[in-house]
Amino acid sequence: MGLPYIGETLQLYSQDPNIFFLTKQTRYGEIFKTRILGCPCVMLASPEAARFVLVTHAHLFKPTYPKGKEKMIGPCALFFHQGEYHTRLRKLVQSSLSPDSIRKLIPDIQRMALSALDSWAASGQVINTFSEMKKFSFDVGILSIFGQLDGGYKEKLEQNYRIVDKGYNSFPTRIPGSAYHKALQARKRLKQILGEIICERKEKKLVEKDLLGHFLNFKDEKGQTLSEDQISDNIIGVLFAAQDTTASIITWILKFLHDHPKLLEAVKAEQKAIQESNNGGEGHLTWAQTRNMTLTHRVLLESLRMASIISFTFREAVVDVEYKGYLIPKGWKVMPLFRNIHHNPEFFSEPQHFDPSRFEAAPKPNTFMPFGNGVHACPGNELAKLEALILIHHLATQFRWEVVSSESGIQYGPFPVPQGGLPARFWKDSSCPSQNMCSCS
Repeated sequence: MGLPYIGETLQLYSQDPNIFFLTKQTRYGEIFKTRILGCPCVMLASPEAARFVLVTHAHLFKPTYPKGKEKMIGPCALFFHQGEYHTRLRKLVQSSLSPDSIRKLIPDIQRMALSALDSWAASGQVINTFSEMKKFSFDVGILSIFGQLDGGYKEKLEQNYRIVDKGYNSFPTRIPGSAYHKALQARKRLKQILGEIICERKEKKLVEKDLLGHFLNFKDEKGQTLSEDQISDNIIGVLFAAQDTTASIITWILKFLHDHPKLLEAVKAEQKAIQESNNGGEGHLTWAQTRNMTLTHRVLLESLRMASIISFTFREAVVDVEYKGYLIPKGWKVMPLFRNIHHNPEFFSEPQHFDPSRFEAAPKPNTFMPFGNGVHACPGNELAKLEALILIHHLATQFRWEVVSSESGIQYGPFPVPQGGLPARFWKDSSCPSQNMCSCS
């Protein structure tokens, strides 16, 4: 169980999760216990166990996070609920992030992707790829929640969100000056800013089809609307879900493509064919074109498997539960280990080898869960994949890049990203047939 109270938190959040989890699994098998962030935990490392907790017996395990994280996001966020409230909120979020809704965002996401790529190329500087991808994914998250938001509001939201994000995975101490204490103060300011946006939207009686619009327009069968706290907590929750994980996976895609030049050339060929079919790149990408990026999509899936950005998820046993002869006590956290499953050679041969062709056939059920599984699976997975495909399309057809760091390896904070955030330099591709095309929006 590790040290008193702290348990094995430091090991989990500071070292290669492959080593941490696999060492435990090798020693104890596919079910073992530890203590994380002050909570006793049971870790499960098999597809059957993950399905047991997330799908077939989900009613025995409520979604939960350590109290410090719940305070940071907000207790009304759908992540922390099950039952009727969760079902209602999830339907609202899913409807605003459904393929029919997000396909309308393609022109704006394309504009944001090109603006980011142009700025990186124009600077001539080495950039921290992960940091820049966080800015890009944050902008897309704001777009999906608010539509076209006033620049002043966006700047204040981003400034305070960064402070919350920095303190989210810090040790939950209220000592003034600590990262966690600063994050709590920034969280209060976020709520105030969101309150102003909500008030303004109501006063102008704007009827928008973005996520905020779905929240504001909701009424249940008794005519009850969502409270401001419920709306704010869920908006902050969606921002958290939309940012670091998406930024991480796009950074990993660039890393894997850079490390596999032949694969990169094949992806470029696929994307240039789409560009040519799209009036030489003069027009906006269409939803159908993003669905026709077969090889690039396999690269995305294999990157999700290899990186396993979400290594595990938190649940809590609501009663004593018996699983395969083991007792999981009521109140203990339960953590299905997606990373262990994704890197198990029984399901993925040579799991440390990057091979997109393994996704030419569908993986076995419950062995590939990059967005979770069951009723709490990530509702924004299609948006995350869409923004990655759009950025890769323009990067592959109009730009070049090189990784400039000689360091290899992975850093954890807590999401795994290439060492140093993948320092890289970008420039315009001189073979781009039209300067006008290169700067299209």
